[in-house]
Amino acid sequence: MPDGIIFISLLYACSHTGLVKEGCTYFDEMRNVYNIEPSIEHYGCMVDLYGRAGQLRKAYEFACQMPIPANAIIWRTLLGACSFYGNIELAEKVKLKLSELDPYNSGDHILLSNVYAVAEKWKDVAAVRRSMNDLKIQKTPGWSMIEVDKVMYTFLAGVKQDDKIVVEAYEKLKEIMLRLRLEGGYAPEVGKVLYDIEEEEKEDSISSHSEKLAVAFGIGRLCKGKKIRVVKNLRICRDCHVMMKLISDVYNVEIVVRDRSRFHSFKDGFCSCRDYW
Repeated sequence: MPDGIIFISLLYACSHTGLVKEGCTYFDEMRNVYNIEPSIEHYGCMVDLYGRAGQLRKAYEFACQMPIPANAIIWRTLLGACSFYGNIELAEKVKLKLSELDPYNSGDHILLSNVYAVAEKWKDVAAVRRSMNDLKIQKTPGWSMIEVDKVMYTFLAGVKQDDKIVVEAYEKLKEIMLRLRLEGGYAPEVGKVLYDIEEEEKEDSISSHSEKLAVAFGIGRLCKGKKIRVVKNLRICRDCHVMMKLISDVYNVEIVVRDRSRFHSFKDGFCSCRDYW
């Protein structure tokens, strides 16, 4: 007989593949057929299911109507979905809930900044930044790691160090981006750069994401045909995801990125997540 853990796996799988109808069916069957009382994890999966599918209002109402008070993880999941889909109104409501439960979490402030930045509401972005400074909240720096010849190399986002390894990665990345523009039609998605700066500066900012540097370094150092494996501490952004697909196609290389949420296997211009992560 299936237990609560089985249903967490089912609901999680549905949320990561966009199977909203099936997920709702499993959730109902869990209670009505198998007499399993949903836990906070099951409710969290349902909020994630609706949020990933873009049904943000439904996700919000579900979280509000839960018999168990929604925790910070559930509201943070919904805030991430609001950021992904650019829903400012709902993001602000969700952020208020999070401010009551976990006011010092840097990721929540960054997600809200993302929503404002996409809408080019730079005063609101600045207000969030000021709030972080007032609360002495520091953003978690993005880093990526890659192993080359049994040596682990770490790259930090947006940090242009004088280190020879980092310089080498930046030079290779410039070469890759030029080739992707010419052969793959790559155009950086600068919408989520969190500053009101010129487009060229935004491109520089988004091109320095740590996973891009790690992959560029791997392409320059590893033998042709060898799989590139990268570990990242944050969720991969949309622009990096697009770029990894293009690199896998143009350079005929397989890339595996393990971000905070899941594995992404890029091959022949496609990703194993099917652009749903």
